[in-house]
Amino acid sequence: MTFRILVVDDEKNIRSGLARALEMDGYEVIQAEDGQEALKMMVKSEIDLIIADLRMPKVSGEELLKRVVSAYPTIPVIILTGHGTVDNAVQAMRNGAYDFLTKPVNLERLGLLVKRALGRRELARKHQELQAEVFRLEKRKSGAEILGKSAPMHRVFELIEQVAPTRATVLITGESGTGKELVANALHNQSPRKDAPLIKVHCAALSESLLESELFGHEKGAFTGAAGQRKGRFELADGGTIFLDEIGEIDQSTQIKILRVLQERSFERVGGEKTLTVDVRIIAATNRNLKAEVAAGRFREDLYYRLSVVNIHLPALRERPEDVPLLAARFLKECAEENGRDIQGLEPKTAMALGSYRWPGNVRELRNVVESAVVLSKGSYLTPDDLPPHVIERSDEDGIRIKLGIPMAEAEKIIIRANLNAYGGNKSRTSEVLGIGRKTLHRKIHDYGMESEFIRSGGDEGVST
Repeated sequence: MTFRILVVDDEKNIRSGLARALEMDGYEVIQAEDGQEALKMMVKSEIDLIIADLRMPKVSGEELLKRVVSAYPTIPVIILTGHGTVDNAVQAMRNGAYDFLTKPVNLERLGLLVKRALGRRELARKHQELQAEVFRLEKRKSGAEILGKSAPMHRVFELIEQVAPTRATVLITGESGTGKELVANALHNQSPRKDAPLIKVHCAALSESLLESELFGHEKGAFTGAAGQRKGRFELADGGTIFLDEIGEIDQSTQIKILRVLQERSFERVGGEKTLTVDVRIIAATNRNLKAEVAAGRFREDLYYRLSVVNIHLPALRERPEDVPLLAARFLKECAEENGRDIQGLEPKTAMALGSYRWPGNVRELRNVVESAVVLSKGSYLTPDDLPPHVIERSDEDGIRIKLGIPMAEAEKIIIRANLNAYGGNKSRTSEVLGIGRKTLHRKIHDYGMESEFIRSGGDEGVST
């Protein structure tokens, strides 16, 4: 990518000299003799950086800066000034200039400033692209709360859209923190029952006796403390949906009663004799392996099959690393707004640390880490120092070791394989991280005989399973 720089100075020699120096560094340069001409050029051309003199006729550098900050806030502006107006240049920085240089311009210093400013511009651009992609994905029919573009998540979205309009009982499985409750929300919100109640029960948080009363209700005097009749969650969910979270934690006697509701849509309150009938769709979730629980005799086999008419499995975050930047961008925006912080994005090393960490706590842990970083950050971009130590340390553990004396081709093979594995076989992401073209990556995979490890699947976005 070639960056385009706009040099604005009413002195032709200075303007032309700066342009030649920048062109020698590989930049595309256009010139304007005053702020008025510069503003016209900005309408016609996409500009990545502006270098502007402070004192110019018609539209001054101060006025140009004011208009750029207002209309093009992501374009950095470097101010040029004489020694007698340094105080004005400092004020310009307070007004939004990236930095300033005094005349005569030190070209080495200019080169460093330009490189740094364009790096920040690129960070802002990538952050905007991520936010735009987040917005596009949130408009998806399957529910704005669930975010992802990886192949495993596409499968989840397809299942939600296919199953939500039906009456089918759904079992949502996946590790803690993967977003099972969000899937339950999406299933209910896209169903014909969306205007009826969605009642949630966190089964692991209640004791055996309390859970039964919570689910089915109780009659007055049913047990000590039952001062009056109380409706249970199944009754309250009549016509709607009930979400039984962590259903793998319930005891055998409650399992039998839930099985009856699934089979007959009827039950009695605790201490009651009247049979109640309800029209309720059941969605259950667990982070346990229920097949193993059935084999161990801790979960009823007939209930398991009744619950898992449709199984939606949520992948762990480490199984979909390409979704980490999207999720981090959304959480950064949310947490910055909630905490009143002006955070523009992530430094590249911060993004790399988040991308290589294994996330044992999944999406929930990622959100907590981003919120912590936003609160503790002292700058406009999150740096690795803003992250908790364990994230940096654990991400470093995912590095690779290459022995001294190994041939260059063998080292390259190790690096390519490690990055493909880290990004779930996603060749687009791997080529981006390695700084090579996708065609080059495909050729190297072929040359090193790795096609069988990373077979093209679903449009070259991941490994086949």
